[in-house]
Amino acid sequence: MSLWTRISDAIAALRQGEGLSEVFSRLRTPPERTVAFTIAVIALSAKMAKADGLVTKDEVMAFREVFHIPPADEPAAARVFNMAREDVAGFELYAARIASMFKVDGQPCGADSVLCDLLEGLFHIATADGEYHPGEDAFLARVADIFGMERPAFERLRARHAPEFGPDPYTVLGVSPEADLDEIRAAWRSEVRETHPDRMIARGVPEEAVRLAERRMVAINRAWEEIQAGRAA
Repeated sequence: MSLWTRISDAIAALRQGEGLSEVFSRLRTPPERTVAFTIAVIALSAKMAKADGLVTKDEVMAFREVFHIPPADEPAAARVFNMAREDVAGFELYAARIASMFKVDGQPCGADSVLCDLLEGLFHIATADGEYHPGEDAFLARVADIFGMERPAFERLRARHAPEFGPDPYTVLGVSPEADLDEIRAAWRSEVRETHPDRMIARGVPEEAVRLAERRMVAINRAWEEIQAGRAA
């Protein structure tokens, strides 16, 4: 059964009167967690669209870049988006439900977290139109806070996607400019390891969304190369 067929089943539950937050609460175990991840990105994207007041064609295309959606399944994705956009429930309720599903108690929301992967997808969509709106920044910062993401981790994600906040290579890798090269190399290797598609799929990211790894890997490798070149100068 395809990801989008399972999402269609979830939509059937929505049609029977369940809210998105109730559907999230039932999607806690594999393979249902991949359904939850996808619905979460769609739903929070719909809520984020209200932050800058419109949904642009670039943002829609960005979602297609994050998720491979077969033409036959496009109506299912559109229905979830429209339900979330029209739902009177606030995005904070959605974010809290998602956090309770994916967060590992006692552990920060770091690069090895599916919540980090989810937020990265939202950053990708938010910046697709070439503008990172202050409303989007406030939205994503609040979502990160609900997810339990520490501020440096949020800033690391933002530096990869929003030019006005970076991309300082040290921020991208989450290291201090005073760190020695061995420490920075270890951080880079850790980021590369956690960005591998197999690791992301194991965390609950659907195969249809591992394109997120491509952009992250480019940013990580570029940061490491810039630091190496700067230290060698």
